[in-house]
Amino acid sequence: MTLPLVVAVTVVAALLTGLGLASTAAGRRIGLVHLAGAGLLLALLLVQAVLAVVAMAGGDTPADTPTFLGYLAGVVLIPVAGVLWAQAERTRWAGTVLAVAAAAVGVMVWRLLQLWEATGA
Repeated sequence: MTLPLVVAVTVVAALLTGLGLASTAAGRRIGLVHLAGAGLLLALLLVQAVLAVVAMAGGDTPADTPTFLGYLAGVVLIPVAGVLWAQAERTRWAGTVLAVAAAAVGVMVWRLLQLWEATGA
């Protein structure tokens, strides 16, 4: 877990949240820009997950490994679920669905960093 990667995920998640809320306010459904943002967010999360798993395989484990792994799996699944739900939502509220998913990711990556850096003492 690296701070620059967490910041990058947070920035992309914040932008996607804003984009989703803007499309809801405009009364529009999500479009290709929303999907590209969600794809970028997912790519960053997958990089983060791979780096964390490699570090754990090398012996660097967080103090609360089960909780960390639960958050790690959840944070990767949230953008996928958000996009699927937003695609199924045929009203203007699809942007809000995506915004909530992106906001949840933004919070969860900081919790992941907190769990990773905890000493367990």
